Amino acid sequence: MAKVNQVSGTMEKMVSLCKRRGFIFQSSEIYGGINGFWDFGPMGVELKRRVKESWWQRMVRDRDDVVGIDTSIIAHPQTWVASGHVESFSDPMIDCKKCKRRFREDELAGAVKCPECSGELTAARQFNLMFHTFVGANADSASTAYLRPETCQSIFTQFKNVQTISRKRPPFGIAQIGKAFRNEITPRNFIFRSREFEQMEMEYFCHANDAATQYDYWVSERFAWFESLGIKKENLRLRPHAENELAHYAKGCTDVEFQMPFGWSEMEGIANRSDYDLSQHAKVSGKDLSYYDDATKERYLPHVIETSVGVDRTCLAILVDAYREEDIKGEKRVVLGFAPHIAPVQVAVFPLSGKLSEKAIKLHHGLKKRFASEFDDAGSIGKRYRRQDEIGTPFCVTYDFASDEDHSVTIRHRDSMQQDRVAIDQVEKYLSDQFKR
Repeated sequence: MAKVNQVSGTMEKMVSLCKRRGFIFQSSEIYGGINGFWDFGPMGVELKRRVKESWWQRMVRDRDDVVGIDTSIIAHPQTWVASGHVESFSDPMIDCKKCKRRFREDELAGAVKCPECSGELTAARQFNLMFHTFVGANADSASTAYLRPETCQSIFTQFKNVQTISRKRPPFGIAQIGKAFRNEITPRNFIFRSREFEQMEMEYFCHANDAATQYDYWVSERFAWFESLGIKKENLRLRPHAENELAHYAKGCTDVEFQMPFGWSEMEGIANRSDYDLSQHAKVSGKDLSYYDDATKERYLPHVIETSVGVDRTCLAILVDAYREEDIKGEKRVVLGFAPHIAPVQVAVFPLSGKLSEKAIKLHHGLKKRFASEFDDAGSIGKRYRRQDEIGTPFCVTYDFASDEDHSVTIRHRDSMQQDRVAIDQVEKYLSDQFKR
């Protein structure tokens, strides 16, 4: 019986494993890297895709009241004037005069000296977090634009077009997955807080009278999604915001938090944003963004319930939650215990010997049509098992010398290490049944 260390991995272990097994690399590493930017490797991009597909399936395809959209990263600059980002999207920044280290004010927790060198600190000053760029040939104030700091604003500016063309009546939602950029003063905690990241957001438009009910529904629904990813419930919690935390336009906000190695941390925010966004864009653009209800003969600006979750943060939570170490007869086994439907590689196929590779490859190609399958013939069977354990592969299929005679293969379970002998023509059904559990 393996002795299991159930404590989630430290960030140092996560960073090491993610690089070693091809989940996440530091961007531009050969040039020394660039702080706050990360690249997803072969395993990471598959995990990321699984997360996005799970979200899109649950939020859009499985529902009749939500449609999708994909908007540009650069929007008209007035978009960010209307949203308030140009005026107030900033963090207070403090520098150390001695070591030149830069801090966000909240990192210092009221300290009057630099925590690194005890040097004198500057006064706090506001630092706008938006990335500036220029559109067109001239780099001047007239051509100034911004990389979007969030994906939701273009949903609001396209509300009228989407509502008209989709023929949706409130309550209904518009969902989007896309990149966002924030010039964080101090990116930290691996991919948890970075300067380029991906968001999955849905804005749900409803009548003011329905907003409170819809808000409660979406808080519950979004918490359930995190559980559906296989994340342990004890590592998740809901944290309603206190009155003094709410934005001036918000009537309520709740975070889904995950227990990271560095503490409880926000994964997703669900907010009742009232009619602030549509009202601001209507005011600045001069366009009517109201909705006319033929049934009730009422014209109104819909209120909005927002659900906003980070893809990168969710991937990090899945990795941390899945990580465990086991002691097997004095040997450490590192396992990523992903739920099978989230695992980057869902089944690995091994030939016991190079002489059996051709038949094992044929089986692998057949399984690829249904599962994310990987062919692995490098090293001993034991080493291959350990390698697949570290990337979280739930099932390993071995084609051995007896397979030609009994037309069966051995399927090994990652978590229990149990091995079952299964007929080759039943492997796909066997695995499908396992995925349904």
